[in-house]
Amino acid sequence: MVIISKTILQTFINEHPDSATALEKWYEETKTADWKNFAELKNTFNTTDSVGNDRYVFDIKGNQYRLIALIIFKVRTVFILFIGTHKEYDKINAGKVIYKKWGI
Repeated sequence: MVIISKTILQTFINEHPDSATALEKWYEETKTADWKNFAELKNTFNTTDSVGNDRYVFDIKGNQYRLIALIIFKVRTVFILFIGTHKEYDKINAGKVIYKKWGI
């Protein structure tokens, strides 16, 4: 899968160094994946939830952090929309969250 953008991950890791190993593992597994649909994604990350609008929530580091991605399976692209603590995640609408830079 093509992941947009690793810079977002690195910025978060710089602010939350304890997330580094888990996020780097997520990145590598996602990059090498070739998911065609949500069922295939669940085979890789079985705790992932679909929240509508092509958005998927990943538990990171034992659910300490959450990552929301917009995934367009037919073009093999993953847009990282949000990474935050579980507390920060609880304050947003995961199905409608956008990354302002991309407007998606």
